[in-house]
Amino acid sequence: MSAAVLRHAAPLMTLRAPLFAGLGAAGLFAILILTIAVFGNGEIDTPAARGDVEPLPASVLTSVEPEAEYGDAISFVEPGDGAEASLDGVPEGFETYNEPAAEDVPASAPTRANTAAPANPEALPRAPMAGLSERGPGGLLPVIGPNGERVSRAYARPFHGDPNTPMIAIVVGGMGLNARVTEAAIDNLPPEVALSFAPYASDLQSWIDRARAAGHEVLIEAPMEPFDYPNDDPGPHTLLADGPAPENERRLAWILSRTTGYFGVTNYLGARFSTSAPALTQVLESLERRGVAFLHDGNGRRSLIDSVGRSTGALYAIADRIVDEDPSPSSIDDRLLALEALAIQNGAAMGTGFAYPATVEQIEAWAEGIELRGYQLAPPSAVMARRRLEARLAAEAAGDDHAADNTNHRWADNAGEEAGDEYGGGDDYGH
Repeated sequence: MSAAVLRHAAPLMTLRAPLFAGLGAAGLFAILILTIAVFGNGEIDTPAARGDVEPLPASVLTSVEPEAEYGDAISFVEPGDGAEASLDGVPEGFETYNEPAAEDVPASAPTRANTAAPANPEALPRAPMAGLSERGPGGLLPVIGPNGERVSRAYARPFHGDPNTPMIAIVVGGMGLNARVTEAAIDNLPPEVALSFAPYASDLQSWIDRARAAGHEVLIEAPMEPFDYPNDDPGPHTLLADGPAPENERRLAWILSRTTGYFGVTNYLGARFSTSAPALTQVLESLERRGVAFLHDGNGRRSLIDSVGRSTGALYAIADRIVDEDPSPSSIDDRLLALEALAIQNGAAMGTGFAYPATVEQIEAWAEGIELRGYQLAPPSAVMARRRLEARLAAEAAGDDHAADNTNHRWADNAGEEAGDEYGGGDDYGH
């Protein structure tokens, strides 16, 4: 065999071992098949379960309606005629409760006493309080009680603070007009933040009751004439700068009788109204006769408001900043920081805002950790009491007995008590 043929056949010779192994395996498999065909019957039984296994009873396979452990079973009720879907058997309120029979309650079941929601320790007493109201054109009107107690004190939030720590008070207005924002303010803002409500809000008393139950002290807003009135119209009961005194008095009485539980009145708009000394004097004198405080949001002629407030002897205050004139979050943060600076400078500061979602959210975030930054959040009534005491002490130091007398009774426990109790003795600011 030539060398060339061997060279080409060499690769084939390397396959001999695998080829022979494969042929051998195929031969064995063929012999196995032949043996089965000759000696077997070709039938293979499939595996089967063995033993006494009975089918489940039909009663076990059918669905069983569970019995409610307490009360009736709960079922879903499809809405009809546009009504909302509901769960039949679940009360809408929190007070309805069907007591189960004693024999139907397991011994290990929790009792109503240890499952009821705990009372909110921040809650303020329900209004109205006895002796502090009379019938008015739209409801109850505030009055000074027989013992001299004023609603400006009775409906204020108690505050026990450190006189050496800067105080900051916040009021958020426009409450009651937007349910979602109002709920967020009541539920999410600290109880020291006061809420002022528009007199035109529906279910006004319910909103105020809910706010007080969460610990917020409350104000009612008096619509006052802006410069561009009537193009910018705050409503049919707007107090007018040049309006007849009886008509303004009638409108104020309607506003005050819309609800109860507020410690003070605040303005809604009113830039032009605050330029009229006669109109402003009439309002502050009326509020003073009824024992109601007045808080101005700071938008207007501060000097006139201050002079009329002092001359009437009314319990009043002017906010230092409107925190959301620019309602962007960054601007609101800047205004809140400005309040901190004013609180350090003056011992106390007060800001106002409106019911914008951004306002509520930014105040909520800002209030977190305020104590760690060296401040204390206080209700507006406490800042008003502090400022009134400071004004009285300043007047006494200047020898102005008349000015000191005007601040002598507003925050006393009773009319005959000394003005030293306005600060509540030590750490109790006016409460």
